[in-house]
Amino acid sequence: MVQSVFQRAVGLIQLLWREVAKFGVVGGLGWVIDNGLFFILAHGILSDGTIKARVVSSSIAILFSWFANRYWTFRHRRGNKPWREFFLFIVMSLMGLGIAVGCQYISRYVLGFQTVTADFIAGGVIGLILGTIFRFLTYRFFVFTEELDAEPEYAGDHALVEAPQKKASATQPERNPVS
Repeated sequence: MVQSVFQRAVGLIQLLWREVAKFGVVGGLGWVIDNGLFFILAHGILSDGTIKARVVSSSIAILFSWFANRYWTFRHRRGNKPWREFFLFIVMSLMGLGIAVGCQYISRYVLGFQTVTADFIAGGVIGLILGTIFRFLTYRFFVFTEELDAEPEYAGDHALVEAPQKKASATQPERNPVS
């Protein structure tokens, strides 16, 4: 039983590793876009409103991420209704943005950290980590949901998750519950 669970977990990791790696690259670029613009705006035209600066910079990073995730990270899962995916992507991204802004808000207005550096750590590091976990899971399981196993790079991935379970059940004798 434990070995079967372990084998399925390993299979699931093998199934998701390419998506996680690509999502990480897109996320890293999005982080540079988001925080680069945040610093430019926070030290420039929006210096009196760092929350506004975070919203603007994150919104631009979200648009970049939509294109990169749709056409690269999850290209094998994108469906034929791009506006539906875009809408769900935006909703989930805004929820992720809410996580980052919420962390920054708590840091600034609840904990009293009033510096741009504190805003960066709260929104751009802590909020980013929490928001990234949330976004990956929601993009993977709610936004880009089409299964396109015909794509050669992903052919056979489901066997990694399903085979250990079938294999384990085939090698175990049936138990008689009445004995």
